[in-house]
Amino acid sequence: MNKKSVVLGVGGYLPKRIITNKELSKMVDTSDEWIVQRSGIHERHIAAEGELTSDLAVSAAKIALKSASLDASDIDLIIVATATPDLTFPSTASLVQNKLGITQGFAFDIAAVCSGFVFALATADSYLKSGMAKRALVIGAETFSNIIDWSDRATCVLFGDGAGALILEAQSEEKAGDRGVLCSSLRTDGSHWDKLYVDGGVSSTKTVGHLKMQGREVFKYAVGMISDVVDDVFEKTGLSSDDLDWFVPHQANKRIIDGVGKKLKLPPQKVVVTVDKHANTSAASVPLALSVAFEDGRIKKGDLVMLEAMGGGFTWGASLIRW
Repeated sequence: MNKKSVVLGVGGYLPKRIITNKELSKMVDTSDEWIVQRSGIHERHIAAEGELTSDLAVSAAKIALKSASLDASDIDLIIVATATPDLTFPSTASLVQNKLGITQGFAFDIAAVCSGFVFALATADSYLKSGMAKRALVIGAETFSNIIDWSDRATCVLFGDGAGALILEAQSEEKAGDRGVLCSSLRTDGSHWDKLYVDGGVSSTKTVGHLKMQGREVFKYAVGMISDVVDDVFEKTGLSSDDLDWFVPHQANKRIIDGVGKKLKLPPQKVVVTVDKHANTSAASVPLALSVAFEDGRIKKGDLVMLEAMGGGFTWGASLIRW
């Protein structure tokens, strides 16, 4: 029997501390006008001292479980997308599983940076359709504040912390109807690794390191790469941008979001934008944006929703969901 991965619940969590552009302007040579003009960002949330990536993930997961009217014991697969794990090992997903009190099933991390959630969603979809799991908790969670050089105005203004979670259930095609994950398209091109990376690692420097980015180079590739995977999904499904109810892009930069929207000929009112309040939360940005649009009533059952993201690697991907 063929199966489909249907969305049951969604949740998002942001740390309490907010750093505004005005506050940042007292830390580095920048200004609110400079930041907003180049990124569209007004503020970002920063994890408290001792608040771990797994803590953010668990908070988002609990909200998603409540949204789905499920208990943690109903989950048998956890995938956490993160570039800022609690520990080198075990996986942050294992720690989340433990904190939720789950002992059955399996859990692991995916490292695809800002594209991580889309990669994790596609992976969970495959496991559910294959019958290896029944219900999956897919999380994007980051504490990017720990790998930011707060003296580098080119990068420190762009990123924030947060977590978002989605719960998927394997259902028969008869029960799911037209709902579920319809198609995903994933890409990686490692030749661009040095355009967005962290200059530390276990086997290279034995340090955590700081984020390094060639902003103009990333921007140059972003719109084309994102449009590539979105078009691939449309081609595989026979759908088009006209059919979309909502476009939920990675929240990296308002100019990139606008550029992709124009290339896809999407009206602005169909594009979910949270980058102004959240900044770039890497793997957490797409599920956080999803949670905001779901909680405020924009995304409803039956809506056609396109997700997309691009991150270090380069990695990029898109997923189409009938909500």
